[in-house]
Amino acid sequence: MKRILVAVDFSDYSEYALEVAAIIAKQHSAEIICLHMIGLSEAVINKTESKEIYEGIQYMKLIKRKFDEFLDKEYLQGLKVTDAIENYKNFSEFCVVAENFKVDLIVMGSHGSSGFSELYVGSNTEKVVRFSNIPVLVIKNRMEDFKIKKAVLASNFALENKSAYYKAMKFFHSFGAEIQHLYINTPGKNFKSTAEMEQILREFLLSTAPENLDYLDEVAYYNDYTIEEGIFNYSNKINADIIAIPTHGRKGIMHFFLGSVGEDMVNHSEIPVITFKI
Repeated sequence: MKRILVAVDFSDYSEYALEVAAIIAKQHSAEIICLHMIGLSEAVINKTESKEIYEGIQYMKLIKRKFDEFLDKEYLQGLKVTDAIENYKNFSEFCVVAENFKVDLIVMGSHGSSGFSELYVGSNTEKVVRFSNIPVLVIKNRMEDFKIKKAVLASNFALENKSAYYKAMKFFHSFGAEIQHLYINTPGKNFKSTAEMEQILREFLLSTAPENLDYLDEVAYYNDYTIEEGIFNYSNKINADIIAIPTHGRKGIMHFFLGSVGEDMVNHSEIPVITFKI
């Protein structure tokens, strides 16, 4: 991991993300890029009148002062930190900017069930998760002792999830984390017998690498009324440090997370959630 991007709106929540990014950056000798997105219209940007030019310059100076204050943190000492300001028309462009910076991880702070603070409101959480080809880590609270020792990897383990699985395993191995594979079984048409679940996991693990069959005896099969509740309840039960879920990216949350369950996971979980593109 060489570069970590932190979404910055200068709120407490983006500072929570920055602090976690700093911990990860120190562990991996990585650079941090702090990105602030502004939504100025083309009409404003293209104005040539001296008043608008002056106002634009003053606004950029204000953002620069905010960055100077925001990045004046003891925990950033010894790290290479770069601030960046980009304009956007649609917030999905955030993901394009992130790719242009060639980052390996995006870290974002969130209000929790209320959505992202200030800039990150409404559907912007889902937009970043849905459109990003880069793993997205969502942080809800200050975590000065952030660690990844026990990770839950939740999936339906369909063969289409292999690319996300590889990314998640590589990420967690870089932290030396204990990885708990999790399959949520729910009532209704998606209900599976124990034998059926074991067969799904056997075929999936064998398709990724023969040695991954070693995980078969350690897979957790958890029954609950919904997938979201199952992931929450199991992860809290074992005191997991982080939850990983795969997404379809531009195609929306994968069919395993029917409806808005994937987005709800990101918005509602108090445990940090990281998403990986299928």
